[in-house]
Amino acid sequence: MSTRIAFLKGHGTENDFVIVPDPENAVDLPPSAVAALCDRRAGIGGDGLLHVVRSAAHPEAKDMATEAEWFMDYRNGDGSIAEMCGNGVRVFARYLQRAGHVTEGDLAVATRGGVKAVHIAKDGDVTVGMGQALLPEGDVTVSVGERSWPARHVNMGNPHAVAFVDDLAHAGDLYSPPPFSPASAYPDGVNVEFVVDRAPRHVALRVHERGAGETRSCGTGACAVAVAAARRDGADPAVTGAPVTYTVDVPGGTLVITERPDGEIEMTGPAVIVATGEIDAEWLETFAR
Repeated sequence: MSTRIAFLKGHGTENDFVIVPDPENAVDLPPSAVAALCDRRAGIGGDGLLHVVRSAAHPEAKDMATEAEWFMDYRNGDGSIAEMCGNGVRVFARYLQRAGHVTEGDLAVATRGGVKAVHIAKDGDVTVGMGQALLPEGDVTVSVGERSWPARHVNMGNPHAVAFVDDLAHAGDLYSPPPFSPASAYPDGVNVEFVVDRAPRHVALRVHERGAGETRSCGTGACAVAVAAARRDGADPAVTGAPVTYTVDVPGGTLVITERPDGEIEMTGPAVIVATGEIDAEWLETFAR
C-alpha cells in the first residue's frame, strides 16, 4: 500500500460518498476501514463508500466484465456491503467522466445488483436504468413510537418497505431502524421510506437506510416509492402500455422516476464531485488490522 491513497468526495441529491479509485483492486478496505473513512467526525464523512474497480479485477464482478468495464463495489457507511445504490451509481458515473474513463452518453456499470445502464446528459444530469421492481406478497407493518402503518414491499435489488403517512415528521428522528413486523419479512434488514403526497404524481419522502441511518436521499428508495405510489394510484405501465413518471422530493433535492411498460425503471438526477484529496495510508492501516 502506498503512503497516500487518492480519494474524492461526491454527492447525488446530498446522498454523499467517499470515492476511492482503485482500478486493480489493490487497496484493502475491510468494514472497519470503510466505517472509519465514512465517520463524519474522525474520518472524511459519507453515507457510503464507492470503491471504483475494474470488473475484471474484482472476484464478484469478473462475470460482468464483458458487459461493463467498471464495477461499483459499494459499501454502506457502517462498512457493510450493499447490493445497489442508485445515487451512488450516478456519482460513480460522474467520477468516471471526470477521470476521463468515459464521456457524455451511454455506459454500463457493474454492481452487485447487476449491470446498470447509465446515460450522462449534456445538462449534467445522470439517468440510471435501475432494473425492474419486484413486489413480494405479504403484509408488513412499520412503526415509530405509538404509530404504525402498513407498508408495501418493493425490492429494487435491495429491500424496501414503503409507508404512506400524513406527515413526514411522524417518521421520528430515524436514528435507529424503525421496527417492522413480521421479523421474517426482512431477515437482512430493510430500507424504510415514509411518504407524503405533494401533488398528482408528486411525492416526498424521508428514509432510513439500513447501515446508514437517515440519509438526505436514497435512489433505490425513490424508485421503490414511485412504484408503490403508482400501484396505490392504480397505475401499472405493464397493464396500460404507457410509462408512468413521478417526481420524488428527497431532503437533498429532487429525483424524477419513470417506470416503462417493459418494467424498466429509470432515475434521473444530479451528481456532483465536490473535493479531492489523499488518505494517509498508515492511518487507514490501523483499521485493517
